[in-house]
Amino acid sequence: MGSGTVAYSSAAGRGLVVATTLGSGMVLLDGTVVNVALRTVGSDLDASLAQLQWISNAYLLTLASLILIGGSLGDRLGRRRVFLVGVVWFAVASALCGLAPNAETLIAARALQGVGGALLAPGSLAIIESGIDPEDRGRAIGAWTGMTSIAAAIGPFVGGALVQYADWRWIFWINAPLAAVTIVVTMIFVPESRSPQEGRYDALGAGLAALSLGGITYWLIEFHSDLALPALAVGLMAALAFVVVERRTRHPMLPLGLFASRTFSAANAMTLLVYAALGAVLFFLVIDVQTVLGYGALQAGMATLPITVLMLLLASRGGALGTRIGPRIPMTVGPLVMATGVAWLSFVDDGTSYWVGVLPPLCVFALGLALMVAPLTATVLGAAPADRAGVASGVNNAVARAGSLFAVAALPVVVGLSGAEYDDAQAFSSAYQQAMWLCAGLLVTGGIVSWFTIPDQVPAKPAGAPPDRRPAPQLDCPHRGR
Repeated sequence: MGSGTVAYSSAAGRGLVVATTLGSGMVLLDGTVVNVALRTVGSDLDASLAQLQWISNAYLLTLASLILIGGSLGDRLGRRRVFLVGVVWFAVASALCGLAPNAETLIAARALQGVGGALLAPGSLAIIESGIDPEDRGRAIGAWTGMTSIAAAIGPFVGGALVQYADWRWIFWINAPLAAVTIVVTMIFVPESRSPQEGRYDALGAGLAALSLGGITYWLIEFHSDLALPALAVGLMAALAFVVVERRTRHPMLPLGLFASRTFSAANAMTLLVYAALGAVLFFLVIDVQTVLGYGALQAGMATLPITVLMLLLASRGGALGTRIGPRIPMTVGPLVMATGVAWLSFVDDGTSYWVGVLPPLCVFALGLALMVAPLTATVLGAAPADRAGVASGVNNAVARAGSLFAVAALPVVVGLSGAEYDDAQAFSSAYQQAMWLCAGLLVTGGIVSWFTIPDQVPAKPAGAPPDRRPAPQLDCPHRGR
């Protein structure tokens, strides 16, 4: 039994897992319904398409920028403390979202939500790692994964029902009672813990990362505005400054040495492409089935449920296959199968039957995703030194979110959408079809990158390399972490 740890089967152990699950589940539940609510939010707040993009992306922007530093803050200041701050921050920001009188206020509140998520998300698994006996951690993490996956699965039902039969604001207000329960359970069952080695954080690097992502995202969304080019210039300069700072600082947020590994760099390049397509597909599809097919919010939320269900059923089998035959084939075939499903989805139009024209391609898409996700995560972790596995997984999570961020920002502009065209069935249908083919192209490119750069087997870590004692966060599934 580890010092200061408890058995998972004990009341304290189960309480600890419940607390971390409630916190993570709150974020996941919220994330699954935002896309479902976008069309309704746009109509209620008289928002433009660009504002809808910002409602989605403001959260991703701050989360992707700060998630690495969030884990470092927990190590230094106390994991329970930072987790609780994240829960309270997320709940307050959610309340502000629900009270937003206009799109601008909602965008700002969504950005604040991302800050809370960046403080909350890294702490869940770190608390389990520090509080549960080593021999029980696998079971505890498995229970955490299963219960949070349930939160992701029920999100479309809960969110769609709230949007359709109550008010879209309730998808944010529902976080208040969940946060209250999380705080109480955490105070009772979760002990404070810190890293044996003092945690450090790179505030300058985090600020430059946010400025870089924000500037480039603004340029993509507001392409025709007078401030677009200055924003791009600021974003690019911040990106260059970020690289310089991360090279020179003693304790970088992003250790650039990780990218010396060709496999690590290639896996992250493939992640950027695939998750860009994934984020854009979900953004466009959920709006399309409402605008073009006339679905209500609940139907739209349930429409993408097969992806979650098949991921829950098959992702572990994809991992087992990757272990048996190596990551190269699953990471190549998976995106190509996903591309097939997306190309099929491009034919969704007015009058398309869900059971014939939407469900089958979604299942094909989900099969490819299930084939790819676990081998990709294993490759990222395997390509990094053992003592950097947690950081490597965090980097990959940030890259995945950045891919979704840029795709949701860029594709509507590329396919000619602007203003309130998301509410015009004919205009949106044409743009949707173009977007699906572009997403299919991103996925095919991801498969090609994997075929030419990912090895048949990831080299084993050097003997004697110290293990990373912190469990790595999982790579986001379609409905995770939004």
